[in-house]
Amino acid sequence: MTARKVLVPLLAIAIFLVLWEALVWAMGWPNYKMASPSDLIPAYGRYWELFLTMGWQTLWRTVAGLVLAVIFGTALGMVMGFSRTMRDALYPLLVGFNAVPKATVVPIVALLFVGQHDFNTVLIAFMISFFPIAVSVSIGLSTLEPEYRDILRSLGASQATIFRKIALPKTLPEFFGALKVSVTLAFIGTNLMEIVSPHGRGLGALFDSGKTNSDYPLMFAVLIALAFLGIVLYYVVVALERTFAGWADRGV
Repeated sequence: MTARKVLVPLLAIAIFLVLWEALVWAMGWPNYKMASPSDLIPAYGRYWELFLTMGWQTLWRTVAGLVLAVIFGTALGMVMGFSRTMRDALYPLLVGFNAVPKATVVPIVALLFVGQHDFNTVLIAFMISFFPIAVSVSIGLSTLEPEYRDILRSLGASQATIFRKIALPKTLPEFFGALKVSVTLAFIGTNLMEIVSPHGRGLGALFDSGKTNSDYPLMFAVLIALAFLGIVLYYVVVALERTFAGWADRGV
């Protein structure tokens, strides 16, 4: 089972790279129009120090924004999940906020906090990734069967005990499902700030440098590096899910 879960994704990635290479070769595209996987190897070899440095800058700020999103999203989801009034009041605000393109918010944040590059990047990563977590926790708690609450309350259980024993385990599958989505959204937020408001840090700045110098292999190499970091963080979440909510895996 473990070998299958490792080999199947690796095989899928290999097939994708082969098809990508074949498409570029069949279409006869030069690397200044569409880089192929074989064009990326020299780019990684030439700029490997920049990829390590800027990849780390992107990664830690993405993780920081994601951690804040988990804390705030969980707290907000609990408020909405346990209170119908708060759910009715906050849902329209959250939907409206999430509907605003974050690319339009980036310049505003950059102007509000001029020079605070790390803070700005973490803030955008947080703003773009907390919504799925808040909604999933809210739905998980609001659909908790009232019979369970009534039985535990009749036995003298406090609200905190009900949450820890019943509500929290029930919410975990939805929480980790939303966290997988938030991982990708956090990377989008980080790179939006790095590209739209350039400050020479992160993979977004490296991508922007490749665009300025018409270095297409470098640009595509940055995209693959971002995809790799996203996959790594995704599987970290998968590992956490198996640890804390493995009972919900039906093994299909």
